[in-house]
Amino acid sequence: MNLVDQFSAYSRWRTGASDAISRLRSWLTRNEVGDAHGDLRLQYLLDRLRDDRLTVAFVAEFSRGKSELINAIFFSDFGDRILPSSAGRTTMCPTELQWQAGARPELRLLPIRTRALQAPVGELKRADDHWSITPLKADSATELQEALARVGETERVGQAEAEQLGFKVDPSGEEGLKPGGDGLVEIPRWRHAVIQFPHPLLEQGLVVLDTPGLNAIGAEPELTLSMLPNAHAVLFILAADTGVTHSDLAVWRHYVHAGAGGQKGRLVVLNKIDGLWDGLRDQARIDAELDRQVANVAETLEIEPATVFPVSAQKGLVARVTRDAALLERSRLPLLERALTEDLLPTKQDIVRDNTLGETTELVDQTRALLQARLDGVREQLQELTDLRGKNQSVIEYMMRKIRAEKDEFEEGLQKYYAVRSVFSTMTNTLLAHLGLDTLRDETRRTREAMLESTFSRGLSEAMEGFFANLRANLQRSTEDIGEISRMLEAMYKRFSVEHGLKLNAPEAFSTLRYEQELDRLEKGFNRQINNTFTLVTTEKHTLTQKFFETVALQARRTFELANRDVEQWLRAVMSPLETQVREYQLQLKRRLDSVKRIHQATDTLEDRVEELRQAEAGVQALMDELAGIEAGIADALGVPLRQAPAPQALERVA
Repeated sequence: MNLVDQFSAYSRWRTGASDAISRLRSWLTRNEVGDAHGDLRLQYLLDRLRDDRLTVAFVAEFSRGKSELINAIFFSDFGDRILPSSAGRTTMCPTELQWQAGARPELRLLPIRTRALQAPVGELKRADDHWSITPLKADSATELQEALARVGETERVGQAEAEQLGFKVDPSGEEGLKPGGDGLVEIPRWRHAVIQFPHPLLEQGLVVLDTPGLNAIGAEPELTLSMLPNAHAVLFILAADTGVTHSDLAVWRHYVHAGAGGQKGRLVVLNKIDGLWDGLRDQARIDAELDRQVANVAETLEIEPATVFPVSAQKGLVARVTRDAALLERSRLPLLERALTEDLLPTKQDIVRDNTLGETTELVDQTRALLQARLDGVREQLQELTDLRGKNQSVIEYMMRKIRAEKDEFEEGLQKYYAVRSVFSTMTNTLLAHLGLDTLRDETRRTREAMLESTFSRGLSEAMEGFFANLRANLQRSTEDIGEISRMLEAMYKRFSVEHGLKLNAPEAFSTLRYEQELDRLEKGFNRQINNTFTLVTTEKHTLTQKFFETVALQARRTFELANRDVEQWLRAVMSPLETQVREYQLQLKRRLDSVKRIHQATDTLEDRVEELRQAEAGVQALMDELAGIEAGIADALGVPLRQAPAPQALERVA
């Protein structure tokens, strides 16, 4: 199965999962066995499945054939090149190819001088007035080519302006942009490009990220601190005729391999192997030369040879357009595509499957526990009323006193429950104070003031390092708060389970580890790109401060926004089962008491009430059967075995 077929299969799988979850959501609402929090969780899950994106980033120095590889893998069905691919620099700014339902085919270009706005690209994407927008004719390859060629536009500016815009200038050209004879420096005209057109793969959620070379990459920290680390796959492209150059190695170490932590989806492509097809070497000698080059690349980059893929993107594209199967095989492009399909999509699918299964399983179990409690309550009432057959009024009065005593005892327990709720509310406020955005804003303000007041680079460095130290301290305090909340709720869960028979499992655990790891990754990128002697000494204080807050602090804010959203959802989730079961138990006690009162007032209603309860029992059992069927449908849609449902601890059915 090729990449297109595999991606289409993944898209169908995702649609099937969404349909199964929608059925669960509708069923819970229709039968009034869900709650507002559960409905929000399912809606959020459906939104994530609908907006699911798979980002494949292509990273290389100039003239490595990166755009040609994108054309060959994704866009050969146009019968021509779509992305510009020629000698020299064709991609001068980060370029995203994507499509969303309801969008318009267009090329969106963000001018390079928007860097003066001190706003990251992510924020500027929300404001059309900052962009140059050109409509595209999606069905015309020629017009697409002409429009997309603008991604490579440049302009010449003075060295001071280039540095103000974030570009390094180096007379040798080794560590930055090299000035021309007139003293001017060539820089990209555009800061970022977004290409929207309705290609089948893009319609199904694929996002292709095409990046510029070393000097342009380093000028946009948001790309290296956020976009590349968050890509599901990164293809690092080398050229067979140059091997691993000094600048290639810098891109690999600083932007691709750094902080990858063994992450899957990092592949190396050794492009332009058709340069070995000179007609003088037979295939055996060509293969031996390729094996040697692959071994050298793997040794230099310190990776396994199996992750290096020699290809000819140009011949692969030609083979696809001309339908030349032999040439396509010789280009080795299918081997790279197979690695993507076997590594990238299954890994992504596993993550989505695990998240979806975790959310739905928890809600199904919670609903099943509620229905089981309702069924047990109905059966207990049925048992009580059946036992009253032929009994006198004194027995019925005794039964009423017994139920009232249970009700009084439960209401005493409720006072403790309300006390716990009050403590829970206080502890929640403390947790959100440590993890909240107000605290982050205060820390950001203090760090900015400390940086602006610093006289020496050491003070700047200490202020920025202190920012990370204080954020970590807040996360640590949050972890302690979460542990205390969990222990308190676990004790309350056990109390109600033992004393009143509520069916409650231990509250779900929550960990801040993922946010700590994200801060670790962010700090590594910060130390590599900002907190180094060269940058601290050569960058003006206000420029450095602006760069730090446009990139590092912004990413830290996004991490804390995610942590806030997740912890608030967890706080609602851990209280929801207890609240639901308490309400259900109260309702069952009221129904039991009402039933006995009615029997006490008119004994001839006993058989009628028994029949009502038997019908209610059958109705609840039917709901449990329907829930089991919906759970089986979700398991089938996700492609996982149906788990064994938790064994009910119910009373025996009254005959």
